[in-house]
Amino acid sequence: MKKTFTAFIEYDEESKLYVGIIPNVVGAHSQAETLDELQRNLQEVLELCIEENPEIVNDPMHFVGTQQVEIAL
Repeated sequence: MKKTFTAFIEYDEESKLYVGIIPNVVGAHSQAETLDELQRNLQEVLELCIEENPEIVNDPMHFVGTQQVEIAL
């Protein structure tokens, strides 16, 4: 069985690393120097999270989209 999870990825200028998080899985986040490395890291951490809590695969949350939120500073 396969299931796809959505990851949010940002690039941190200060650390020069890609940072990824899978928002509907507590603890599923990682960082890496390349996107390929980040993909592997996120797959590994996701597998570990599911091993600890198999109910994660039944989570009803689905990706809808992204939205920019602007505030005055």
